Amino acid sequence: MKKQNRCSAHQPARRAVLTTLGALGFAAAFTAGSALAQAPGGKLVLYTSQPERDASQTVAAFRKVNPGVEVEVFRSGTTEVMAKLAAEFAAGQPKADVLLIADAASMETLKKDGRLLAYPQAKVDGIDPAVLDADRTYFGSKLVTTGIVVNTSVKSRPQSWTDLVKPEYKGQISMPSPLYSGAAAIMLGTMTARPDLGWTFFEKLKALDAVAVRGNGAVLTAVANGEKTVGVLVDFMAFNAKAKGSPVDFIFPKEGNPAVTEPVAIVKATQNQAAAKAFVDFILSLDGQKLVVSMGYIPANPAAGAPAWLPPGAKINLMPTNIAQVAATNDANLKRFAEIFGK
Repeated sequence: MKKQNRCSAHQPARRAVLTTLGALGFAAAFTAGSALAQAPGGKLVLYTSQPERDASQTVAAFRKVNPGVEVEVFRSGTTEVMAKLAAEFAAGQPKADVLLIADAASMETLKKDGRLLAYPQAKVDGIDPAVLDADRTYFGSKLVTTGIVVNTSVKSRPQSWTDLVKPEYKGQISMPSPLYSGAAAIMLGTMTARPDLGWTFFEKLKALDAVAVRGNGAVLTAVANGEKTVGVLVDFMAFNAKAKGSPVDFIFPKEGNPAVTEPVAIVKATQNQAAAKAFVDFILSLDGQKLVVSMGYIPANPAAGAPAWLPPGAKINLMPTNIAQVAATNDANLKRFAEIFGK
């Protein structure tokens, strides 16, 4: 009897323990279910100007941490991406959820037109403030700077932008035309706004018979084969060519380097806001920034490291750019450039 009574005495305690365990199990299941419900899913439409290889790697890395999201990609140059967006907006049927394009000036235009969704909660810890929109409608993901490339045969090398207008470089300068290169358009808008350079700098370049060609690749070819001895070029192209044996060196000018930042943004009319925000957060995350480094670019978050081509200890001095002003004056700038250098 005593044994039975002892067991009976423990019954309420056992029921309490079982009840508590059951409640904990239910809570855990509820929490897991809630997390699952909150995980982004569905289809995400990405419009990007990234090269094919970069775009594929970006999507694959994003889906690795967001397996429930199916990503549809439209990839082309920034000009064509913007044209496609404009046509869709005009028709009232925008398809893109997120954008990842070369330059912030294009994003600034979309922002001005009310086409971008502000995301103030974006995880921007560690990201260089210089590449972030103050209103958090777009976020720079990397730095592609423009500087000076020289053939290694050149003995007297320019150390600043103003050095390029010295008579010794007459007929020896090649530069990308802003009529075809987004990076060159940013450079043009940035430099013409500076009192120490301005339009006088470009007029002097023209007086020295500098030629404007269709893109950075043409500049690299001309300088590497000795057709020209000096050029204006984006950083990674010069360093990668040098690593492969091309007779070129890259110079970071004293005044600083204009840069494009390949910003990411959410289209205001997105049909999948959760997945779009997850995409932005991934691009800005340390893993996303390390992906940028692995692709061979300078990340927006220095903590992610640096590409192998960047010389140890190299300090990049970004030339300040008023992106809103660059976007507002772009059409007028391109027209004036064409009048000076031709189309």
